[in-house]
Amino acid sequence: MTVTVKTKTELAVPKSIRRQAGYRPGDKVEFKVSGRTIMIVPKLTADEVEDEREVRDPKIRAMIRQSNRDFLAGKTRPAEMLQQELLKIAEAQAAGRNPVSRRRSKA
Repeated sequence: MTVTVKTKTELAVPKSIRRQAGYRPGDKVEFKVSGRTIMIVPKLTADEVEDEREVRDPKIRAMIRQSNRDFLAGKTRPAEMLQQELLKIAEAQAAGRNPVSRRRSKA
C-alpha cells in the first residue's frame, strides 16, 4: 500500500496494515529509524522482554523442544508435580547454583 507524505499531515498506519500486523487500540509501539527506513515495533513490557530473552536461550529452547516431544509421546505429569519442579529450579537459580536434575514420572 502506498500513501503520500504531506507537509501538514502526520503519517498514519492504515487500519488494514495495523490489523495484518496484529496491533490493537491501546498497544504501545516504538519507532526505530535507520537511514530513510522507519520501523514500528511493539513496546514490550518487562515480562515480555524477559520472555523474549529466555526463548533465545539455547538451553531453554532445548527444554521446550524436549517438552513438545514428551507431550506428543504421551508423557505427561500432574500440574502440581510440574509446579514443584519449577519452584526447585527457581530456588536453585536464586541461590546461584545449577538447578536440580529433572525427574519425570511415566504417564
